[in-house]
Amino acid sequence: MLAPALERLRARLVVSVQADDGSPLRETAHIVALSRAALLGGAGGLRLRSAQDIASVRPLTDLPIIGLTKRAHPGTAVYITATPDEVRAVAAAGADLVAFDGTDLPRPYTVAELVRAAHDAGAGAMADISTLAEARAAYAAGADIVGTTLSGYTPHSPQGPAPDFALMRALAAAGLPFIAEGRLNAPELAAQAIATGALCVVVGSAITRPDHVTRWFVDALAGQGR
Repeated sequence: MLAPALERLRARLVVSVQADDGSPLRETAHIVALSRAALLGGAGGLRLRSAQDIASVRPLTDLPIIGLTKRAHPGTAVYITATPDEVRAVAAAGADLVAFDGTDLPRPYTVAELVRAAHDAGAGAMADISTLAEARAAYAAGADIVGTTLSGYTPHSPQGPAPDFALMRALAAAGLPFIAEGRLNAPELAAQAIATGALCVVVGSAITRPDHVTRWFVDALAGQGR
């Protein structure tokens, strides 16, 4: 049985409201404004990247928030919520689900340790994975849900500009619930993910990162005649 927060997300759009360090939109006040806009548009939940952002957005809505951190750690490529302390901080800020790197990259803490930290803090545990094997391992470690977030971001997963629908089909065929995330940059792709079996869909850059969207257009026009 899925946790109540996950049931509320069924067939809904979760908007990932994040900005890279150095972006003009990185300030929390801008994250709050973007979150308000996403909620106004009908988002069923939000994905936010720091305890400060989560705590600032939490009073706006009782819809589910997926929380995480993004922080470099020496000796590992694991970047998303890599430690139990980060898990606890995200949960304490008001996240319903804590997302963390659930891949098999060398890591400072095991997936099971991160799952336990989330559960002990009263939050659900979402493992961001890149392969079917990683999804199976995350569920064996106690994760409540997995997301396809990191497909294309590990050396052992398919690289390319399109969403990893092959991974989604494999998860569905294996009977493993999943959240679709990653390169779902058009409404029809989001709808296709739901049709493929996703519990819900997370979309970020196409909605909340105008610098990235601008670059898509600039790159498409590069080399074209004036």
